Amino acid sequence: MNKPAKTSSRHGKWRLLFLFFPMLIPGISQAHQAPNTNILLDINTNRVGMELQIPIPELALAFDANISKNPATIVEDYGDALRNYINDHIYAYINIEKPWRIDIAGMYMDKGTQVLSGPPFWELRVLLNIVPNKNEDTRKFMLHYDVVMHQVINHFALVSVRNDWENGIVTDTAVQVGVIRRDMRTMTIMPFEVSLEKGSRWKGFISMFGLGMEHIKTGTDHLLFIITLLLPACLLVSNKKWTVYGGLKYSVIRLLNVITAFTIGHSITLLIGILGWVKIPAQLIEITIAVSILVSAIHAMTPLFYGKEIFIALGFGLIHGLAFSQTLQNLHLESMDLALSVLGFNLGIEAMQLAVIAITIPWFIIMSQTPWFRIIKNIFASLVSLAALGWIGQRVTGHSNAVSEATDKLLLFSPWLILWLCLVSLALFLLAKYNPTNSSYQ
Repeated sequence: MNKPAKTSSRHGKWRLLFLFFPMLIPGISQAHQAPNTNILLDINTNRVGMELQIPIPELALAFDANISKNPATIVEDYGDALRNYINDHIYAYINIEKPWRIDIAGMYMDKGTQVLSGPPFWELRVLLNIVPNKNEDTRKFMLHYDVVMHQVINHFALVSVRNDWENGIVTDTAVQVGVIRRDMRTMTIMPFEVSLEKGSRWKGFISMFGLGMEHIKTGTDHLLFIITLLLPACLLVSNKKWTVYGGLKYSVIRLLNVITAFTIGHSITLLIGILGWVKIPAQLIEITIAVSILVSAIHAMTPLFYGKEIFIALGFGLIHGLAFSQTLQNLHLESMDLALSVLGFNLGIEAMQLAVIAITIPWFIIMSQTPWFRIIKNIFASLVSLAALGWIGQRVTGHSNAVSEATDKLLLFSPWLILWLCLVSLALFLLAKYNPTNSSYQ
């Protein structure tokens, strides 16, 4: 049973006094910064996930001063002892006589940055699963936690909810719910009460729908791929060249085929990725997405796979789906919640994707009926190719370059670019309509 540890040794008492004394002297306490621990909670129906972010300088004071000598190998050198130490200082329950099971799922080292002084310092990241007793609610329980602070009296832990699916908290921004610290009057550390509002699966579903829309809204590379692939969909091919507008029925059928294939592709791997059946490094996925944009841009200039666009859309859709799945992998939801999350997230992706297509592709259809479309198409595709090359370089090296930075800044003006597309399309269409000499451009 994980019981709270007690400080009773003479060494521990002297350490408490030594650490408390500087706080009594003005100026000394200002000079020493004690980084706090972060406790991040992931609330699920049947368990609570927890991530601890513990600064090594403070952990060394409470656990073992030697760990700060070689921070990079702390987990390898002290793994078992650290697990026992952490288990001894965390205690979750509703009925104190029946504590919840706490399992350490993993530990690793990471670097943080001190807010005031600036230099980097090491943090120990600990991932835990807290499993309640049968019929006990994960939304309201007591958490006893005194890692580090049982010895370092001015240390404290910020408690935040990172994921609460039933209440719609599924973003990267954690919501702080409290602080665990020593009461300096009584010198005790009281259990922290986790008490969250009752949520619902409907809230969870709606939040995932919104997250899917936001993912596409900010994921300009996904949109750029599908828009560029659809760019020449209205045109016929002759002698391995894009030629004239093929008509409304021809255009709509090709557009629907490509959109459907892409949707099927990313829907399949979205589910597969979330279930963990396929694991591909995130960097490789991002590089492949940039390559897919480059391929679609080249195809827009010269038909590489005319008539086979649905297979390209399906294939690259599988890659894009793996990228989508990375957003949901950290939620660790159970069966029904997971199913609703996948459905809501996917519908959100489709809603935003269709909205963007609805306000862009009709202008391409209008413009494709003018003799100037092929020139504009090639200019657009050339710029997209350049952007794709910039992204490939950025994702291969891990460093931004002039092209990727310029592309990211330019895409911030997307609404204005769409307005420009609308005005130019109408102007060229009217010019072609009332200037018959330009109506033939085969």
